[in-house]
Amino acid sequence: MDTAPLLTWTLQNEIPIPDDVSALLLQGEQAIAAFRTFRDSAVFTTKRLIVRDAQGITGKKVEIYSLPYSAINMWSSENAGKLDFNSEIELWTRAGHIKVKLAKGADVRRLDSLIAWAVLQSS
Repeated sequence: MDTAPLLTWTLQNEIPIPDDVSALLLQGEQAIAAFRTFRDSAVFTTKRLIVRDAQGITGKKVEIYSLPYSAINMWSSENAGKLDFNSEIELWTRAGHIKVKLAKGADVRRLDSLIAWAVLQSS
């Protein structure tokens, strides 16, 4: 069985929800929290996780990943306390295995709680 991640994202500190994310939301869907990524942002909504990835030299080309919470089968979080700079969350989904690395400014417990809320309320 292949255990290599299908995707790897790195989340940094929590940020205000970007204004332009509203264009991606369905009627009745609300943005709950956002985190800075290397070149863009990841937004937790009431229905899914949206990860935007600016690409190219200018960053004008944007790839958007949309992960419905209903597609998440299991997740794990790992950290070794407040001094650990290598925290991560792993998601096992219908599409495959996704690894979410957390930079120094990201709170692994906050993310774990967001995922638990999202996955368990959607089931």
